[in-house]
Amino acid sequence: MNEAAATKAKTGKPPTASTEQPKYEMPKFGSMEMPAAFRDMADRGVAHAKDAYDKAKAAADDATNLFQHTYTAAAKGATDYNLKVIESTRLNINAAFDYAHELLGVKSLSQFVELSSAQARKQFEAMTAQGQELAALAQKVTAETTEPLKTGVTKAFNKVA
Repeated sequence: MNEAAATKAKTGKPPTASTEQPKYEMPKFGSMEMPAAFRDMADRGVAHAKDAYDKAKAAADDATNLFQHTYTAAAKGATDYNLKVIESTRLNINAAFDYAHELLGVKSLSQFVELSSAQARKQFEAMTAQGQELAALAQKVTAETTEPLKTGVTKAFNKVA
């Protein structure tokens, strides 16, 4: 139970002014005019606050655009990378089925060994090339994703300096 409710419960009356928050009012100056120096200082304070707000709003807009471009680049890069992985997987599966089909035509152990060696060499070369392509794509995506961030941060620090 809070203090106001406890006071009302004990006395049956609402709490007195001593338990309420004091209310403050601006002093009344009557017909006195505010001195020009105070008015100028207030005007400069308002202009400074407006300028600071405008700068903060522009910085927030820049940051929003920066993150939007960064996110767009990252999403596009992730999509490209995933498509490349799917393409590589499809090629590897097709190669495995072709190999299995060729194995059905093998008549001797020497043909089996020769076909298996050729398939292993071909798959090793394909997987090496696919790995290099994926690594290059990952580097490209990383560069495209971080470039807007680097540019934006550099621009922000140049504005501050």
